[in-house]
Amino acid sequence: MVRVVAIAIEGLTKIFDDGTVAVDNLDLTVASGEFMVLLGPTGCGKSTLLRLVAGLDAPTRGRVTIDGEPVDENTPRHHRIAMVFHDYALYPHLTVAQNIGFPLRAGAHDPPEVAQRIAESARHLGIADLLNRLPAHLSGGQRQKVAMARAIVRRPEVLLLDEPLSNVDAGVRAELRAEIADLADRLEVTTLYVTHDQAEAMTMADRVAVLRKGVLQQAGPPEVVYADPETVFVAAFIGVPRPALLEAAIYADAGSVVLDLGEQALTLPPDDPRTAGLAARHTERVTVALRADALSVVDAPTPGTVTLRGEVRRVENLGHEAIVHLDTGGVGTSDAFSHLELPEPGRLPAPPPDAPPPPLMQRLARLIPHQRTEPPAPTARTPYGFYPVYDGELPGEPLPAGEVAVRVPVAHRPRPGDTLTLAVDLDRLLLFDRAGDRIRIDEHRIEEGLDNYS
Repeated sequence: MVRVVAIAIEGLTKIFDDGTVAVDNLDLTVASGEFMVLLGPTGCGKSTLLRLVAGLDAPTRGRVTIDGEPVDENTPRHHRIAMVFHDYALYPHLTVAQNIGFPLRAGAHDPPEVAQRIAESARHLGIADLLNRLPAHLSGGQRQKVAMARAIVRRPEVLLLDEPLSNVDAGVRAELRAEIADLADRLEVTTLYVTHDQAEAMTMADRVAVLRKGVLQQAGPPEVVYADPETVFVAAFIGVPRPALLEAAIYADAGSVVLDLGEQALTLPPDDPRTAGLAARHTERVTVALRADALSVVDAPTPGTVTLRGEVRRVENLGHEAIVHLDTGGVGTSDAFSHLELPEPGRLPAPPPDAPPPPLMQRLARLIPHQRTEPPAPTARTPYGFYPVYDGELPGEPLPAGEVAVRVPVAHRPRPGDTLTLAVDLDRLLLFDRAGDRIRIDEHRIEEGLDNYS
């Protein structure tokens, strides 16, 4: 049995010569035998972190230890660290067997042992019948299996994978995801896996670590990171379709709390466990994140149900279900407000500087909370005075469309232009402050909320 090791990352920072901060004061622990996935967009520092763990790069500050020993340039050989890259890095003039056995050539291994290890690794990856072929005669998926077999032939204690499936056809990717996760489990090897694909992270990981601009946003089991995100970035990055991120203003009114979305409002009754905590945030502007599974279509809402109305913009038929996108008149949270830099579908072009804002842009403009002691002006979109106006906070910035998405059976999918009523599951309502951090107002119901997602 291979000795299994743990990885500890403490205060790790990597600053390149041009001043780029690739990894920023990062703390993370990978348990022995754990399959940890580093998830984040391109340029977030995932691959740099992997190289720091491997000892290929030196940190600016902080340290990495493997089984309590600091990582240095001698670590890869001493701890039998194996890396797999997205470009396979196979020798084209060598056969599959020769590529797999290449790491053993420099070691003091007898030829019979080398042949036995090659056969064992090939059997683990299901490529025993390809040993005499050259890489040029293999498919992308087969080449990646050869690269994996070459990595495990040394019986590593740590396996580092840098987006190994990025060059594999989509049809093969799902199969390889399962095989890699199963292989790491059978070998009981501590694994760090880098990807920007949330499907890979959610299906393969024991734990997911989400990175943004070199900063660790959150680490935890996939189901926890999905259902209980710490930041608006995590909420937006994980989940298909992406959740709606809408600006809202909190208004406390006669024991109830209203989340004013501009044209509509979500009212939390006095007996709701979240009401008291939100009432203390009277007039604050927040981001409301609504996932598709927090919404459901209803014909006639029952008393006490919190609802939104929306006009269908488009319908995506996925065969087993349909994703319906609706315009609820909400104002999409801007990048500056949420500190979130992600490409957003459906963003509207900014009007020319000298053009008056058309009605649609007026409706999609930002929310500004106004404290009022008198009744709200008759021009307010809702009775609470938090109505969209053009505040000029970011001149020329295109405003994101404030649409929401809901899943429906294909047989009951609506048509564009139809109006639907959506029930909102308050247990799955996610709120974030101006810094993009989670507003936690009902801690004792977090575990119950996670059970709802299981």
